Amino acid sequence: MSFIQGIAAALTPLGLIWTILIIGIATFLHELAHYALARWQGVAVKSFSIGMGPVLGRRAWRGTEWRLSLLPIGGYVEIDGMAPTEEPDGSYRQPTRGFAGLPAWGKVAVLLAGPLMNLLVAIVLMTVTFTSQGVPAPDRARIEAVLPNSRALALGLQAGDVITAINGRDIPDSQTVDGSVVAGWEGVRATLGQDGRKTLTVERAGAVREVAFDWTARVNGVAQKLGIQYGPDVQAASLPVAFATSIRTTGEAVPQILRAFGNLFGRFITLDLSRDENVSGPIGTAEIVSRAAALSPWALVQVAILLNLSLAFFNLIPIPGLDGGRILLVLIGAVRRRPLTLAQEQAINVAGFAFVMLLMVFVVVRDVSRFF
Repeated sequence: MSFIQGIAAALTPLGLIWTILIIGIATFLHELAHYALARWQGVAVKSFSIGMGPVLGRRAWRGTEWRLSLLPIGGYVEIDGMAPTEEPDGSYRQPTRGFAGLPAWGKVAVLLAGPLMNLLVAIVLMTVTFTSQGVPAPDRARIEAVLPNSRALALGLQAGDVITAINGRDIPDSQTVDGSVVAGWEGVRATLGQDGRKTLTVERAGAVREVAFDWTARVNGVAQKLGIQYGPDVQAASLPVAFATSIRTTGEAVPQILRAFGNLFGRFITLDLSRDENVSGPIGTAEIVSRAAALSPWALVQVAILLNLSLAFFNLIPIPGLDGGRILLVLIGAVRRRPLTLAQEQAINVAGFAFVMLLMVFVVVRDVSRFF
């Protein structure tokens, strides 16, 4: 299969459209939050672009030039006083008005608004999902499907059965598997990785039954499969419960996202192009969205949640050129009681921007290398 054929097989036209929409909306809301906090503090915003690159159309409204640009890969706002001011002789000077004239807390508010907007969008989408689809129960494993000609089918297990206990012990909310803390229902896999007599307590249509069987985890070195596809059981939830679950889920996702970014930076430093399931480039993201679009609208919502969370926390990384890096420079200036000089700030921002661009190139190269 050629490179082009590989990409075409991984992506779908509908998936590409949804990828552009999801990323476009997330970016638009991110930049809109920057815009709103700047305007709220009386700072002018010169331009607001949806998309990057050549401008396809523009319209002035409320003192801002609103643009639609060719490349649907992001967007930007041009806030007065954030960039150096160009003099008639071609030199640049440190701005003193607009964003530059705000107190430290005002600058941080403008910069923090974008990531917080993406975080809020993720929490809202999670709350809507949990309210309508139910809240995952970490201590109950629901069997989604039973494979034909499997051991599970011979034992009488059916799709819709809920495993509530293993070997006479209720499934806990969480447990440690292979050194990592996971939801209790994920312990089914660990249980089936060990030999011995197994007893699954199963609920079906309000009735409880015990399914007992002898189990050998490996035969001739090959891991045996029970033949079930399963996940957490879901239970109806009120809006307050759904919201609280969204907050807790977000908190639990933070260390996982940070570890994924840390792993990405490590691979970047060592130029490790092997595929990483935790961080995807543009083609990998579009492939995930294509698969989600083929499943259900709620699968697309899950992707939108993950993308908004990733955008929020990636932008908070204290690398110059990102919101987190700009916040760091503001705080350094506040501690020093004077801002960095124009030369210092430009040098730091150029270095940070170059690092981010190289990182993006690395992600794209790693993304496409698997098709060769």
